[in-house]
Amino acid sequence: IPGYGDSPPVEMAVTAQGRRTFLEHVFQELGMQRPVLVSPSMSGRFSLPFLLAHGDQLAGFVPIAPVGTKDYTAAQYRGVQTPTLILYGDRDTRLAPQALQNLQHLPEHLVAVLPGAGHACYLDKPEAFHQALLGFLRQLK
Repeated sequence: IPGYGDSPPVEMAVTAQGRRTFLEHVFQELGMQRPVLVSPSMSGRFSLPFLLAHGDQLAGFVPIAPVGTKDYTAAQYRGVQTPTLILYGDRDTRLAPQALQNLQHLPEHLVAVLPGAGHACYLDKPEAFHQALLGFLRQLK
């Protein structure tokens, strides 16, 4: 994610619109058509603005306790028709419940909770994570 960890700061990543535009450019450069966007933690700052503006360009959305869900209203979430798998570990007691509370307003959502997994549930329980993700991907059109 630009500007996080050891990556250099990117000026366009300062605003939600800039982060959405950055993700648009990434998809264009990679020639991706209707991808499934998997979005753990801090990447929510990029994925959520994109989802709300261009969710129709995604085949699916998989938020994993993303940051920034409280920045949008229930009505904004209700306007998104993208099939979504809300995925999180049951030991993530800080961010996951807040994300679930906000993301459950997405009309086309399923929820998968990984028992015994924390915030980085894909690292804690990789087999269960992949089973949930692959099950979701198989049922997409």
